[in-house]
Amino acid sequence: METERGIRSKKKDLKPIRTKTAHHGEEDGDGHVNNHDHELVEEEPLSPSARLFHEPNFNVYIIAIMGSKTQIRTDIVRANLVQTLLKQPRFSSLQVVDDRGDMKWVRTKVDLDKHIIVPDLNPNMDSSDQFVEDYVFNLSKTTIDMSQPLWDLHLLNVKTSDAEAVGIFRIHHSLGDGTSLISLLLACTRQISDPEALPTVPVKKKKKKEENNSSWLWRCFIGFWWICQLFWHTVVDVFMFVATASFLSDTETPLKGPPGVELKPRRIIHRTVSLDDMKLVKNAMNMTVNDVALGITQAGLSRYLNRKYGHGKDETKNHLPKKIRLRSTLLINIRTSAGIQAFADMMEKGTEAKWGNWIGYVLLPFDIAVRGDPLDYVRQAKTTIDRKKHSFEALYTFSIAELILKIFGIKRASALSHKVITHTTMCFSNLVGPLEEIGYYGHPMAYLAPSCYGQPHALMINFQSYLNKMTIVLSVDEGTIPRPRELCDDIVDSLKLIKDAVIAKGLAKEYEGPASENSH
Repeated sequence: METERGIRSKKKDLKPIRTKTAHHGEEDGDGHVNNHDHELVEEEPLSPSARLFHEPNFNVYIIAIMGSKTQIRTDIVRANLVQTLLKQPRFSSLQVVDDRGDMKWVRTKVDLDKHIIVPDLNPNMDSSDQFVEDYVFNLSKTTIDMSQPLWDLHLLNVKTSDAEAVGIFRIHHSLGDGTSLISLLLACTRQISDPEALPTVPVKKKKKKEENNSSWLWRCFIGFWWICQLFWHTVVDVFMFVATASFLSDTETPLKGPPGVELKPRRIIHRTVSLDDMKLVKNAMNMTVNDVALGITQAGLSRYLNRKYGHGKDETKNHLPKKIRLRSTLLINIRTSAGIQAFADMMEKGTEAKWGNWIGYVLLPFDIAVRGDPLDYVRQAKTTIDRKKHSFEALYTFSIAELILKIFGIKRASALSHKVITHTTMCFSNLVGPLEEIGYYGHPMAYLAPSCYGQPHALMINFQSYLNKMTIVLSVDEGTIPRPRELCDDIVDSLKLIKDAVIAKGLAKEYEGPASENSH
């Protein structure tokens, strides 16, 4: 690993490597993985989106922090990695440049000693929570050398306030989109209650079709109007994307980072709240957990900014400037992830599974305001999400980026993507996790907290569900947001205010259970 964060902005000097075939394999006695499976794997070019993540202003790494309820046994993790993760070709391949300057995946021998890092720690340290947080912060100053597959795993056998030990997966974003990578990691886990069973995640419950006694002509009109709205929404969204890539920038607020923020280290913090509290609001207001997550985030951002603009004055009054434009850039994988079962079959049976970065952009506006009724934040969030769902924005923005890449090359495509992101304020995501307790190679998992560093935003907010908990993860540039725990507290407090408002208004419904859950 390189020790200076700024090195990530420099171009790597990669020598062309000529390799036509490579093999799968297993670990030898020296800690290397020999590729000698029966099936040969040809070289494969990197997708345009994967190449994009190697540009100096897009050198993004995914961080998955996993709390364990027991001390982590390195030997068990090491042995199981060979039988699972390394069977995904991306995790045992180099990214090399051929004679024509194109980047390709080439299978290689994996030296696990370079990928599994186990520091010698003092078990009686004063503040283990702060140590783990600082460890991740310092990790965000570094990169992984491209002479090896671009991932590593850090095992910290130190007791924190919410875990007995911590594992930190670091994976370069060129290996895959966040949803696929998290699904792959979950495919390496099993249920604690049934060690042979994969974890299950909530699925969207299909709405029952209601009898429609309307006339045929009226149903045709409704269908025609639905298509017209879809067309219009897509046109507006694509226009806003082009305008954002050209000139339309968000309001300069205390949350918006300066140019070059992608080269700065990140402070990554997380807090865990009750998923049942979010489901109570969801059921009471006939929404999804995603609506609630966006709603409490809007409320938290509004509280934080109102306090910053108020400079310590009465926080119950509105100190916000008028018409704040604050948007999140959502990177949407337009090729649906194969899912946990497909990835498990791939690792166990050698079957194929859809993989790769095929990314479109969705610009999600946040409503920043001081509301008298806390439930208005969630109502506004649902309106925004429902509107964005009724659009082909991600598909068309992906096509625009692809067209620019083919005509003008990777540099212009990178500049376009960078401008879109820097003209917005933040990143936001909500990922669904297992419904039951799971173990990672036999180690019961206490929590999962995914995030990123290297993105051209000063703020990234991730929601990750697990069991009956929701982990809120913030990745921030401390130069822009010097006290990120304040912002995290504002989001957590907003959930309590919204839940209390639901109960006070008598809207609370009895929780229906995971079978009826509609997370997205």
